[in-house]
Amino acid sequence: MEFFKIRRVIPFMKHALVFNVISLVTFLAAVFFLAHKGLNFSVEFTGGTLLEVSYRQAANVDQIRQTLERAGYKPEVQNFGSSRDVLIRLHLEKDQSSADLSQKIISVLQTEDKTAELRRVEYVGPQIGSELANLGSVALLVTACFIVLYLWLRFEWRFGLAAIIANLHDVVIILGCFAFFQWEFSLPVLAAVLAVLGYSVNESVVVFDRVRENFRKLRKASTPEVIDAAITGVISRTIITHLCTQMMVTTMLIFGGPALHYFALALTIGICFGIYSSVLVASPLVMWFGARREQFIVAAKKRGGPRDENEGAVV
Repeated sequence: MEFFKIRRVIPFMKHALVFNVISLVTFLAAVFFLAHKGLNFSVEFTGGTLLEVSYRQAANVDQIRQTLERAGYKPEVQNFGSSRDVLIRLHLEKDQSSADLSQKIISVLQTEDKTAELRRVEYVGPQIGSELANLGSVALLVTACFIVLYLWLRFEWRFGLAAIIANLHDVVIILGCFAFFQWEFSLPVLAAVLAVLGYSVNESVVVFDRVRENFRKLRKASTPEVIDAAITGVISRTIITHLCTQMMVTTMLIFGGPALHYFALALTIGICFGIYSSVLVASPLVMWFGARREQFIVAAKKRGGPRDENEGAVV
């Protein structure tokens, strides 16, 4: 589907060096903030106390969060199971037990609503949090490796390498933003990062597939011209896809409340940089890695007399 069609090929590769310098500076800034400030991990990663509280009527999650914040706590509050059940996560302070903390929390909540009832208290130790962090890192690494393998088998190793550099560029920038602003990094945010990785790969595959197709059709064109034509050819699809996706994510960002805020924020950053990296990072890298038409052509066996070198070529 195309709502508009660009007739003139846009020379993206003419400015490839500028785009990649901008990407490099942004990437290094993100790495600096990650190393200097680090991520602000949530209770799942650092350890803390988890409380399940039940009410007789539907619980007002925002009001519960505000009540606890006024009492000096920094809680994560969300519905659990039904509208009457609430899950509260809190960091455990030094020299404080889970039992003492749970009693203080339920006392604060009962001042606002006498029907508040404590159902369950669990302690999440730092060892479990460390294990989750390690498993999350492994998940990112395994995903990246399989992406490279997939693109290598479908296209050529240059495309796989370019795509994973561009996609890891998106991931590091998301993490850098969370480190710079000290936004809370939780399991939903990790899920958003993995989703962005897959989302960016999809965009890269669309562009790469058009590049391969153009290598067949534009036999006299140079590699930069082939890539420019490929990007221009899919730009309508790119804009429509990303706008529709961002509309849904923006809805979560505005109306999803604090429970979905950072999840939607990570997706928003990933979508914006996903467009940029797939078009203006991955494609120039493919060109600089030496992609040529000959890498996608297998000459057919000659039968009999001499033939034109392009005749009978199989892609």
